[in-house]
Amino acid sequence: MSEIKKVSIDLFQLYKSLVKELMLQAEIVADRFHVMKKINEELDSQRKKIKRLAQKEGNYQEKEKILETINKSKYALLKNEEDLKESEKEKINAIRRYLPRLGEMHVLKEEFREIFEKSKSWLEGLLKLGDWLDKSRELFTSSCGTIKRWIGEIIAYFDDKISQGTVEVINNKLKLIKRKGYGSRNFNNFEIRAFLTWHFSS
Repeated sequence: MSEIKKVSIDLFQLYKSLVKELMLQAEIVADRFHVMKKINEELDSQRKKIKRLAQKEGNYQEKEKILETINKSKYALLKNEEDLKESEKEKINAIRRYLPRLGEMHVLKEEFREIFEKSKSWLEGLLKLGDWLDKSRELFTSSCGTIKRWIGEIIAYFDDKISQGTVEVINNKLKLIKRKGYGSRNFNNFEIRAFLTWHFSS
């Protein structure tokens, strides 16, 4: 463990404490995908809130307009903008016209993602995050609080850009192997299948 220089972790205090206890020399890096997940969760929470309020709306025409705009919008809002299909782009444009608060949150979500895509140093990342936090504090209240608490670990990402991406891929493959086992509890078979998947030897 003494040779480990950086450790990428979820935004979970216990992990942070454990790394500090066992790997004093290692720099802690907040996994960018878990930071982004926090933003997406708050954006989706606002979408759900608007939908709930619309269902209680007394004005029928207003209710139908809001529901028409927001229905089937979840994946359009959460997908990377460059990956949107034409129908999803139209959905986003409708949200920006009729639900400006949610539309602004979507714009800020994309700006946040771009910071991680384009920043080339911790200082550049820090400055951009500072600007983003200033614009977003009223719309992404919870996320801004989390980012401020983890700012040191978040900006540590920008120098070497390490993340848990590889680990997540491995975990997903292991889950797939387990599902294909149809409830079998023979661990030796599971282990062999896992090793074969990555051409390891036991």
